[in-house]
Amino acid sequence: MKFFIDTANIDQIKEAQDLGILDGVTTNPSLMAKEGITGEENIKNHYIKICEIVDGDVSAEVISTDFEGIVKEGEALAELHDQIVVKVPMIKEGVKAIKYFSEKGIRTNCTLVFSVGQALLAAKAGATYVSPFIGRLDDISTDGLNLIEEIRLVYDNYMFETQILAASVRHTMHVIDCAKIGADVMTGPLSSIEGLLKHPLTDSGLEKFLADYNKNN
Repeated sequence: MKFFIDTANIDQIKEAQDLGILDGVTTNPSLMAKEGITGEENIKNHYIKICEIVDGDVSAEVISTDFEGIVKEGEALAELHDQIVVKVPMIKEGVKAIKYFSEKGIRTNCTLVFSVGQALLAAKAGATYVSPFIGRLDDISTDGLNLIEEIRLVYDNYMFETQILAASVRHTMHVIDCAKIGADVMTGPLSSIEGLLKHPLTDSGLEKFLADYNKNN
């Protein structure tokens, strides 16, 4: 399973990259705003800066909701860097744009997916990634992980190449569960990744090893 970090924070991206396990980055307008990145040129330059840090794909989201606008924005984003994947919302005009991008060789990430039907349409249109938001489903008392399982079943039935990118990952158990059920990618905060490092027996074991060493040296 690939590990993406869901942030526009440069320090966190560098920290994840330095860990040696980072495969890519996902961002959105909200994450950009959170970092104080505003204005078209500043946002584009920030995407380039992220691409220069990581080796993998960087999802850059369009703002437009009409076909022509999505295509114009998406083509401009794709030209910024070879690592850019155009992030397109799961709406009718978005599906049309994903098909267009697919035929043009531009990679896409279909975002805001909350059902198997939406994921099926994204795959049929040729999306590179589909992003089901498991955390937001959990927030409304719906099993987000079950959606990942259902999409996995459908994609495997028909050998779709679209990768399942589990989005809105909130914590470490989301990461582990997504790995168990076959998500191709997960994207979440740095804390959800670093949580995988932690176990009390590791801490206590290391403490004992060091104590024993210090007794005899």
